[in-house]
Amino acid sequence: MTAEPTSVLAEADALELLGRGRIEIEGRLVDASNTTLRAEISLDGLTRRCVYKPVRGERPLWDFPDGTLAGREVSAYLVSRATGWDLVPPTVLRDGPLGPGALQLWIDEPAEAPALIGFVPAYDVPPGWIPVAAARDDDGDAFALAHADDPRLARLALFDAVINNADRKGGHVLYPATGGLHGVDHGVSFHVENKLRTVLWGWTGRPLPGEGTAVLTRLGEQLTGPLGAALEEHLTVAEVQHAALRVKRLLRAARFPQPPTDWPAIPWPPI
Repeated sequence: MTAEPTSVLAEADALELLGRGRIEIEGRLVDASNTTLRAEISLDGLTRRCVYKPVRGERPLWDFPDGTLAGREVSAYLVSRATGWDLVPPTVLRDGPLGPGALQLWIDEPAEAPALIGFVPAYDVPPGWIPVAAARDDDGDAFALAHADDPRLARLALFDAVINNADRKGGHVLYPATGGLHGVDHGVSFHVENKLRTVLWGWTGRPLPGEGTAVLTRLGEQLTGPLGAALEEHLTVAEVQHAALRVKRLLRAARFPQPPTDWPAIPWPPI
């Protein structure tokens, strides 16, 4: 059984475990729209949990006809690793009990982990939080969809803009016991058209932080080099090229992007 929090495992060790370990399926995560399984994976006496998303369990999507959702999950991890921000848990594409699929290290969250995104009373938005959208409950009471003005979330918002994430829900953000945060569920990313849909619109139009500009500059260089070649194993050439174009546009604007006008800006459900 797992002897320590999964997030403590070094990245290189996690990739080795995911790539070569023996997989034993524990059960299915029933809330997922595609087949998503929790499993234990073991190698040389080391055991951890992981999420296994077999390609054969993917539902066809009319607007993502190329490649696989599993390949997009791996691509998101590769971009995350290139940023150095550790936003996506280690993820690999490999064969498993139900065929090829994405394997991602399971991230444990402490029971008391504070969520940084949620619905709050419109009259009582917590200090340091940014309202994103207005809502009302069944009784007509006013609420706000809001998130913390937290630099970790800002990094994730910028990362989502690069990968063109069409489904950044609040529930797709995890808060490991060791600090930091992780984004998961990136199967509908990297489209060539603007499909950015997220709950992290609080920085809309604000200047990019200094570290964001530096990271994007390095990322743009890598997308036309080894990183781009690695992504082309999972994405189309056009999708990789458009990722590089999004980086250039973000650098040119030097600001967080605006919500789309021809596409729902916030996923449903938001949380």
